[in-house]
Amino acid sequence: MIELAVWNLSIPVGVPATTIDTPVLAGGYQDHYFQSRDGAIFFWSPVNGTTTISAKYPRSELRETHADGSVRNWTYPGAEHFLRAALSVSQVPSTGKIVIGQIHAYKSSMPMLKLEYQYKAWAGSGNIVAKVRMTPDAEIQVVTIASGIVLGQPFHYTLNLKADGTLAIRLDQIDWSTRVDPSWATKPLYFKAGVYTQDNTGYETEAGAARFDQLSIEHRALVSNTP
Repeated sequence: MIELAVWNLSIPVGVPATTIDTPVLAGGYQDHYFQSRDGAIFFWSPVNGTTTISAKYPRSELRETHADGSVRNWTYPGAEHFLRAALSVSQVPSTGKIVIGQIHAYKSSMPMLKLEYQYKAWAGSGNIVAKVRMTPDAEIQVVTIASGIVLGQPFHYTLNLKADGTLAIRLDQIDWSTRVDPSWATKPLYFKAGVYTQDNTGYETEAGAARFDQLSIEHRALVSNTP
């Protein structure tokens, strides 16, 4: 069972796009863009959907909150931070790209990390890439974490941002890590997960879609060495 009382939901309808508050979401909210059933959650985001303020692309995506619905932001030196997910991607737009997890920066359009599925029609499968900013205003660095993941194939990821600034990604049995610049240390951050469709042209039948069988957040307190 996925705990929904730590998220709100953006859906691609309304101008700007609509946010479903945490208590409503946790109370059993369902629509065309988000469904919760059989212990899993399903996201669907068509290319012609509306967008959040300052965004170019539509999304059906969760954003980290407190249980009362207020947004949750954190700075990484205070704990060890984890976003864990088990999912399968069932549909991609013509660009082949959907974002499935993020470490975002509060009141910024430039996240630290986007984890993106990129389907290649010629290969009949997709890559998982990390789009990382080493500083809050840096250009994106693109790193391929895994390849050969077909539509409908289950996989797991863990995003882990440590108190020393180490950013680690585990994709099934593949591990990758880097150290972000200390200029990130004072920036309020938060997790996002779902389907952020990286396309905005075409008919409603063109969309991104995914099923999440597991999704959880952990902010693990640091162990003190003080006796």
